[in-house]
Amino acid sequence: MKRFHLSVYTSLFTALLSLSAASAEEGFMPLHTDADASGWDKGVHVKDGLVTGGGRYHAKQFSDFVLRFDFRLTAGANSGIGIRAARGGNAAFDGMELQVLENTARKYKKLEKWQYHGSIYGVVAAKRGALKPVGEWNTEEVIAKGNHIVVKVNGQVIVDADIAEASKDGTIDGKKHPGLLRKEGYLGILGHGGGVEFRKMRIKELK
Repeated sequence: MKRFHLSVYTSLFTALLSLSAASAEEGFMPLHTDADASGWDKGVHVKDGLVTGGGRYHAKQFSDFVLRFDFRLTAGANSGIGIRAARGGNAAFDGMELQVLENTARKYKKLEKWQYHGSIYGVVAAKRGALKPVGEWNTEEVIAKGNHIVVKVNGQVIVDADIAEASKDGTIDGKKHPGLLRKEGYLGILGHGGGVEFRKMRIKELK
């Protein structure tokens, strides 16, 4: 009987992992290159693959999708990701805003539960505790399929909600969100003071 050296099994395992990773990324479209922010409004900047800026939108509208990106927070950082948003409005009300926030800063000690990182602003509160320490890279995945919104941070599901169900008796912030149930809209990096770097932003449209 032939005996296989450990390195053979290691090589096979590595190859299988590479195939699995490639399969997981199949169908995704990059939202920027390492050199520029083509497709975004002016004000979104890319340098060495890192995306900064805010209050700007991608030129294409999206309906159902999976969005993936990495992000890194500085102390007190505040930004957001707008999804299915209307141009010229406030994404948190004319679409949805997913919070991107450094929760541990002293200035945020009186946050409402729907303001913590990953929350659908004013509508659904995210579970806490998934963020890595300030300065480390985090991964995030957003799945939008009809009224079903899922947010994962570092592999943990922090939001899994039906937004129609969540808002049927009014939103948790007590305000009107006229664009909440929009079926299609723009993707935005919202800013709010910044302090956030994004990288590897990519999206797959769901049919």
